[in-house]
Amino acid sequence: MPLYIFQHPKTEETKEVFFGMNDEKKYVDDNGEEWSRVFSLPGLSTESSFDPWDQNGFVNKTANMKGSVGDLLDKSAELSAQRAESNNGVDPLKENYFKNYSKERNGVKHHLDKPSSYESKNVKIDFN
Repeated sequence: MPLYIFQHPKTEETKEVFFGMNDEKKYVDDNGEEWSRVFSLPGLSTESSFDPWDQNGFVNKTANMKGSVGDLLDKSAELSAQRAESNNGVDPLKENYFKNYSKERNGVKHHLDKPSSYESKNVKIDFN
């Protein structure tokens, strides 16, 4: 039986009342005062929390997730930021990926691992 929330119009006291699916959703107290119904968001969440350190959990939870590839990349970036926050600003999984990327390609760095600027005593170049 669903639970409904009602509020007294004068005292603003709230009360939770169970109603059947086919019952009329009106609550009248013992004094004949009709209470107004309070609408609230459901307490359910389709997204469970992700553990930023669990790679297999990320794959399993996102396998059946609806949305675009961009949503998946946004979630991945969010988890990377959480890992970096808990590890002095550096995401160890990302750093390990960059290290393996460079090793497999004879020292060529990933485009996100390259510095954003170059500076010498004569020249400063900003790559952004």
